[in-house]
Amino acid sequence: MTGDRRPGHATIEDVTNNTAQSRVSARLQAIKESATLAVDAKAKALKAAGRPVIGFGAGEPDFPTPDHIVEAAREAASDPKNHRYTPAKGLPELRQAIADKTQRDASVTVDPNNVLVTNGGKQAVYESFAALLDPGDEVLLPAPYWTTYPEAIALAGGTAVPLVAGLESEYKVSVDQLAAARTDKTKVLLLCSPSNPTGSVYSRDEIEAIGRWAHEEGLWVISDEIYEHLTYDEAKPNHILSVVPELAEQTLVLNGVAKTYAMTGWRVGWMYGPADVIKAATNLQSHLTSNVANVSQRAAIAALTGPQDCVAEFHAAFDRRRRLIVEELNKVPGFQVPTPKGAFYAYPAVSGALGKEIKGRTASSSLELAEIILDEAEVAVVPGEAFGTPGFLRLSYALGDEDIAEGVGRIARLLS
Repeated sequence: MTGDRRPGHATIEDVTNNTAQSRVSARLQAIKESATLAVDAKAKALKAAGRPVIGFGAGEPDFPTPDHIVEAAREAASDPKNHRYTPAKGLPELRQAIADKTQRDASVTVDPNNVLVTNGGKQAVYESFAALLDPGDEVLLPAPYWTTYPEAIALAGGTAVPLVAGLESEYKVSVDQLAAARTDKTKVLLLCSPSNPTGSVYSRDEIEAIGRWAHEEGLWVISDEIYEHLTYDEAKPNHILSVVPELAEQTLVLNGVAKTYAMTGWRVGWMYGPADVIKAATNLQSHLTSNVANVSQRAAIAALTGPQDCVAEFHAAFDRRRRLIVEELNKVPGFQVPTPKGAFYAYPAVSGALGKEIKGRTASSSLELAEIILDEAEVAVVPGEAFGTPGFLRLSYALGDEDIAEGVGRIARLLS
């Protein structure tokens, strides 16, 4: 089994060689804790201890789940039919709702039998790689990338091949980059647009060019579309199977209710794709977790089939916060801040703030800078090292306007 070769990242072989007598498997020792969840947990612990920490770490909407969704869950909890096992693939009613929603939002026709409901988007990510990868298979992974992707690739036996896209390309990779990195071991291309962690959005022309290249090369595409409803200005989600429908037999699409409906804690995601791959992933899930909690599935049905006013309301709030955080970050000395076009993250380059004395300390990396910001300004941010690109910070603007202004203001005052 081959591991990810990012600098500082232990492969499974490294761990095996160093810890022959370990009580914990080399496979699990080789993966890292989720950096975003770790930062969020630390911020919450400090707040619980009475410190006025403002957390920009977790990608979690601060809104309550809409009332009609919560009410559907209450009713479901009282119905005995939801107290029993249900199909591992997901409730038929939810799979139909997902198919209908996909047609409505993406103009893509999906057979409900080819939909697998998962315990959140993360399970869909892991099961997709597990269904496609054999030891030694390579995955083209545009960077900055979400911190979970390389760990899931390694657990599935694959090798992540990061392709760094910087400020000059709005954090988006090109077909030329992909072609240069492609080898005879390349099997999968991972796409996430709108992007976590950068907020970048691929245009229709860019998606078409990449999709047609992947189709010609015979590569699988895993398209993470969980932020599809969060695009701004002229940007559109540009669902890959809508733009390049001939990719249908070599594409898995991942999605969920977490970001769109403020349902991160309900743990409902899904994946759809070719029947044989969905069947394999369903078999894995039948042993791994069985079905998603039925009450959460009933809530997801209400989210997808009920009033959609909340989607527009959340979008308007995120758009306002996006403009606010960019305005405030532009006041921070040493930061370069592209305007995100999607999701709810800003991803400033911070190399201009490194190497300078800050209250008697000097940060030589974005990791050290994030530590200083937390210690001295009581603001939690995630360093770019977690996303494969040192020299950057990720700030989620899925929190209140006042906290955004105060939190970034503290950073600006610290670095001034």
